[in-house]
Amino acid sequence: MSTQVQKKPDEGIWETIKVILQALLIAFVIRTFLFQPFNIPSGSMIPTLWIGDYIFVNKLAYGYSKYSFNFTLSVFGKDLFTFGPVPIKGRIFAARPRRGDVVVFKLPRDPKIDYVKRLIGLPGDRIQVRQGVLYINGKAVPRKRIEDFIVTEGPRKGQHIRQFRETLPNGVTYVVHDLFDNGMADNTGIYTVPPNHYFMMGDNRDNSTDSRFLNEVGYVPYENLVGKAKIIFFSHTPQASVWQPWMWPFVIRWSRIGTWLG
Repeated sequence: MSTQVQKKPDEGIWETIKVILQALLIAFVIRTFLFQPFNIPSGSMIPTLWIGDYIFVNKLAYGYSKYSFNFTLSVFGKDLFTFGPVPIKGRIFAARPRRGDVVVFKLPRDPKIDYVKRLIGLPGDRIQVRQGVLYINGKAVPRKRIEDFIVTEGPRKGQHIRQFRETLPNGVTYVVHDLFDNGMADNTGIYTVPPNHYFMMGDNRDNSTDSRFLNEVGYVPYENLVGKAKIIFFSHTPQASVWQPWMWPFVIRWSRIGTWLG
């Protein structure tokens, strides 16, 4: 004969609250120390990242700096609480990034802003662009013309865009867009990357504000690196709206979910 113990209603509610709090705590720890989600608001990294992509960033990839734990809690576009940066000197568990990594970093001129670009230049490198071709330490980065990218959504739907596959000296390969010849950053001077800094460029070469523009982005200090982009975990078209749930199956980019970034 067994005896069943009945829980009081308030005990059941408290158990539910504890489970929710534990889940929130686990999510907070993961977000703070391991993987942080970011959404992509611009097209500077097309075709690797599209507007409406959501990515997980490995915050432990390069170790932790004073910018690793600062965040702002916002509700309906209004900032309610800001935490950080924390008083860390240098980096804890420091590891150097690799050329070709897709990196989220704090904008040097305004660390409240997060940018995502591809790491092209290491400390001491000489970087230049000539007639749209990337040069590293005086040598042209090999690039091969591949099939055109065809825009599938938005006002430019159907437009053909030139694509090239670049291969960096360490073997990392990726696809870049070249919208037109003689863009504003298709011919530059030589950039010499300072010690402990990195040179970042967008894959959408004619539509990216990056290290080529010294007054806007410039060289990125090591301590400004937040982490390495790893995977696209969700993606939707710009037409998506939380107020139109009946449209969700049609605005989600199912084929992009789970795309590995490195």
